[in-house]
Amino acid sequence: MNEKRRICVVSAAIAKEGAYLITQRSERAVLPLKWEFPGGKVEEGEYEEAALTRELRERLGITPDVGALISTTVHEYDDYTVELKLYDCKVGPIAPRIGNVRDMRWVASHDFGKYEFTPADQESMDRLLFGEKH
Repeated sequence: MNEKRRICVVSAAIAKEGAYLITQRSERAVLPLKWEFPGGKVEEGEYEEAALTRELRERLGITPDVGALISTTVHEYDDYTVELKLYDCKVGPIAPRIGNVRDMRWVASHDFGKYEFTPADQESMDRLLFGEKH
């Protein structure tokens, strides 16, 4: 029996004026058009904070100040397992731009239900909103 591939993903909880930055996956991505906290995969040998900084630069053109780990969520998909780590991040006055994502929005937490998130991001969002830390 083959063990599922395990992927470590880091994402950013970036808050501004009562809203969080979320991004929409492209049509060609795995889980197309789902919404998520911005971030991406950690490459082999890469530190999580460095991966998050790299991914946010590539996807949104911003350099975050990576803060504390908010939560770790493990989600089983059919072919792989994702370990998603959500970090508290701050960004300067430079506005994000759309790079390797389809769309991005600043969304108040009470409006999250209007968006279809990836399953792993949904779990992280619940922990962020309801204060359950792991």
